[in-house]
Amino acid sequence: MDKVFAFSQNPVLILFLINLFLLVIGCFMECNAAIMILTPMLVPMCQAVGIDSVHLGVIMVLNLMIGLLTPPIGMCLFTTARVANITLDKMIREVIPFYIPLLIVLLMVTYIPELVLFLPRIALR
Repeated sequence: MDKVFAFSQNPVLILFLINLFLLVIGCFMECNAAIMILTPMLVPMCQAVGIDSVHLGVIMVLNLMIGLLTPPIGMCLFTTARVANITLDKMIREVIPFYIPLLIVLLMVTYIPELVLFLPRIALR
């Protein structure tokens, strides 16, 4: 946490770094394990700069979900290719166009927190 804060305490930059970190982790690590290991490290850092915990949770899940679709490990790619009885290369080529809307949604959810937080705020009134 100190190394990240030595780099910057700007919440926008910290969210960008968290997104990059989680996208890479999601490519190589199973989602449940990543959430269990990384949440205790990321929550205090985000709370220190004023990022809501619910917002961070949605960002984490979305990043790790995108990682499941991303080679080199991409567990969902292997499973779907096997079920569809097609090669992994063909599966990757077919999935590439979907990365653009996924990343756009990730950026929107990251930098427009009201998209995520409006419903919990309504429920907690």
